[in-house]
Amino acid sequence: MVEPWWNVDLGSRQSVSAVIVKNREDCCGERIRGAQIRVGDSLADQGKNNPVCGTITDTTPGSLSTICCNGLEGRYVTITIPGRAEYLTLCEVEVYSIQLGDEC
Repeated sequence: MVEPWWNVDLGSRQSVSAVIVKNREDCCGERIRGAQIRVGDSLADQGKNNPVCGTITDTTPGSLSTICCNGLEGRYVTITIPGRAEYLTLCEVEVYSIQLGDEC
């Protein structure tokens, strides 16, 4: 079974504070239920072995799900729907992070 996934390369290791995902506004908003947000440095197996930041539970059409990652560190943010071979529709994804190693 091929589980749907999406990822973004942040370009360097970052401390991720939050990820905000906007759900679709038309039909089928429930498809995003159980989607996991992962943050880490590996792209092996589409990043599905990186630590889990959180899980989307709100399936209301057009909803914004804010997943707090509490400074989880990594270069890649991956969104997957584990255990289901369905569509993954992401209308908007925002990642809030700070580059590691930045000094004042």
